[in-house]
Amino acid sequence: MLEKAVPRIVDADQRRRELTEAVWRVIRRDGVAAASVRAVAREAGTSMGALRHWFGTQDELLHFAMTLVMERARTRAEAAAAAGGPLVPRLLRVLEETLPLDEERRAETEVWLALTARALVDPQLAGLRDRSSAELHAFCVDVVRVLVAEGAARPDLDVDLEGERLYAVLDGLAVHAVTRPSVLPPDRVREVLATHLAALGATR
Repeated sequence: MLEKAVPRIVDADQRRRELTEAVWRVIRRDGVAAASVRAVAREAGTSMGALRHWFGTQDELLHFAMTLVMERARTRAEAAAAAGGPLVPRLLRVLEETLPLDEERRAETEVWLALTARALVDPQLAGLRDRSSAELHAFCVDVVRVLVAEGAARPDLDVDLEGERLYAVLDGLAVHAVTRPSVLPPDRVREVLATHLAALGATR
């Protein structure tokens, strides 16, 4: 009786993430347009009323779904950067955290691409897309700058240009790894990225 009288403590952040993962499943299976409050509630095994306690509208659901992709990628990248080790392999590990090299990252990338398409007509999602793109672009420039400073890349490189190229490589690998997985499996993705970084240090 005492156990029944004690109110259940709900971890708000954890519950929102669980519900957002239900959004991801609906998006991956049925597309963004199908990710209504009703459909997500059904996917999560909860009522619409309970879901609306956390997300009042479909727009709020999609906004948080995109935010969670960004947060997870950032958390993994920060952990990889903090792990230590030789510079180039460590930077490769950090960059790889943005690519769909396992089921978790593949799910994130599929959702990200779907929501990026939606961002063409959704200003809030467009703002998140642009912020994330700017962060990744700035990081790519920093990667090249560090490689040059540490002697792992040619000193005559145009850092901004090579940062742009690295950003484009990551973007292209992510898209093709999701849309053409049989042609670009994870090992090939890693090889292409490693070859690109190695080329920055090659003599002309």
